[in-house]
Amino acid sequence: MTSRLPLIFGAGSFGLPGPRSNGARIHTVEHAQQLVDCYMSHGYNTIDTARLYGGGTSEEFLSQMELGACFVDTKVYPGQHGDFSAKGIRESLKKSLEALGKHNIRTFYLHSPDRTVPIEETLRAVNDLYAEGHFEQFGLSNYNAWEVAEIVGITTRNNWVKPVVYQGCYNAIERTTEVELFPCLRHFGIGFYAYSPLAGGLLVGKILSEEAMTTKTGGRWDPKVSHLAPHLRATYAPMIPVVRELKEGLDKYGLRLPEAAQRWLQHHSALQPGDAVLIGAASVEQLEKNIGDCKAGPLSEEVVELLERAWQQAKPFAPHYAW
Repeated sequence: MTSRLPLIFGAGSFGLPGPRSNGARIHTVEHAQQLVDCYMSHGYNTIDTARLYGGGTSEEFLSQMELGACFVDTKVYPGQHGDFSAKGIRESLKKSLEALGKHNIRTFYLHSPDRTVPIEETLRAVNDLYAEGHFEQFGLSNYNAWEVAEIVGITTRNNWVKPVVYQGCYNAIERTTEVELFPCLRHFGIGFYAYSPLAGGLLVGKILSEEAMTTKTGGRWDPKVSHLAPHLRATYAPMIPVVRELKEGLDKYGLRLPEAAQRWLQHHSALQPGDAVLIGAASVEQLEKNIGDCKAGPLSEEVVELLERAWQQAKPFAPHYAW
């Protein structure tokens, strides 16, 4: 049995340690292979990575791994102004192809907007690379709905490769995508892949105070490991009281917080066939539990009501879906 919506394995945790590792915590190829083997054993077949992940070493890890029939998706990130110029896009894709080695790229994403470069230049470069056969399909991530519509318009007029998938943040306490982005994607027939299903790990239920957040070491919350840690802390600290109350409510129903969050995404969210959910884990045991949560059935009306109340409380603090 598989989950109602497909699961994509996020390889953002793969990579060598260091100040630019962006929270990578799987530091050996052997450990990474164990996780991917577990993922594949459940019948899933897509690995998601990016040039940004592990400072580029996530892709390098994958090149040394056996991925079976899995597809590999990757992304180009505008770390500096101008990175989405024609030259910058081509250079980034070249680095990804070299790093991935024997594995081809299925989906090539623009990881987030680079508004210092005319979007036509970026899209022309993407189309040129697509025409050269370097990837199979084009995706967007972290763009505004109006930017998605603009991109679809430009690619349609020029008969360039169009985006067919959008990867964005979506979970039980971060639903800002529902208002304008989802209607836009549905209109253009673009699938949505939800990353951060557990709100950056907050919905795991282990961080129930700001002190617990600021003292956590060795992962995405630690500024010494990830330069994104200050952003994560600023984003999620105001939501801690909401999560604490939600956990207390779920305890009464004998439900774990991450289980409820994953089951909500699978059965009660605005996701539909053609969409998918990204998952990750630090151990095989944790991954088995995550996948099991995703395969479980719908929640009771009372539990869905608890999650809805949590969203209403979190909404004033929820960040905008686009970067």
